[in-house]
Amino acid sequence: MSERNDAPDPGLLIRADELHALLEAEARNPDGPRTRVLDVRWTLAQPAGHREYLAGHIPSAIYVDLESELSDHGHASLGRHPLPGGEALTHSARRWGLHPEDTVVAYDGGGNMASARLWWVLRDAGFTRVRLLDGALPAWVDAGFPLEQTEPSLDPGSVTLLPGHSPTLDLDDVGRFARDHVLIDARAPERFTGATEPMDPVAGHIPWAKNLPTAGNVDARGYFLPEAALRARFAEATAAGKHVGFYCGSGITASHALFAFALAGGEGTLFPGSWSQWSNHPELPVATGDAP
Repeated sequence: MSERNDAPDPGLLIRADELHALLEAEARNPDGPRTRVLDVRWTLAQPAGHREYLAGHIPSAIYVDLESELSDHGHASLGRHPLPGGEALTHSARRWGLHPEDTVVAYDGGGNMASARLWWVLRDAGFTRVRLLDGALPAWVDAGFPLEQTEPSLDPGSVTLLPGHSPTLDLDDVGRFARDHVLIDARAPERFTGATEPMDPVAGHIPWAKNLPTAGNVDARGYFLPEAALRARFAEATAAGKHVGFYCGSGITASHALFAFALAGGEGTLFPGSWSQWSNHPELPVATGDAP
């Protein structure tokens, strides 16, 4: 049975100074509410972020392996990063020391592209008290706060997670959704148009999808744009009365787009398989160029 964290939502973002003060207060009161800090460093070019974690991380942070703990892996027809099952996710979350009453703060190496995957996966599994460190690790470093190089030793957590609390799109309905509603492709423009495809078997995009790269949801330093700017950005791509879905290459950066959409007050739907699943089915249509 899933143990849903029903305490009040503390908000989606936390600043570095707020996190530092929170951790210091909790250190003075070890019996009070607890924040579990999770380091989700990962990129397509460097998927194994554990080495960077050991070189320096926020004190008390636990490393989360996106490839093995926030993804399942099977046949290519499912995409490159299928969602993890409940049993595997529960096992991972308990390794992180997570309890139902905790609050999670996640970060990565910059921009929160990877840590947003953890935000979406946990919320989908019923754990709603999840925040991202705005500006990610660089914000902590720029504020002059310390890093540590040792891995914390902690007792296993007690949380039980059951995925399925969030709406998703699958291969059978995403094409129809794109025609009837708004499907946003969060990848870089050159991958949307089909000019290049470094990862998947076919270049292009799902017909009727609109391109809104999620990299544009953060500024040059990796901080999320203000709410008003995000609202304006999404207003150009969405339409009144239409549901909004998101996909990317394999469901990672689409989670980041969903997080930004949530900051703007929206509620979106993820296509977890994303382009890596669609492009592995040669019977499905492919669009190229700038137009949907």
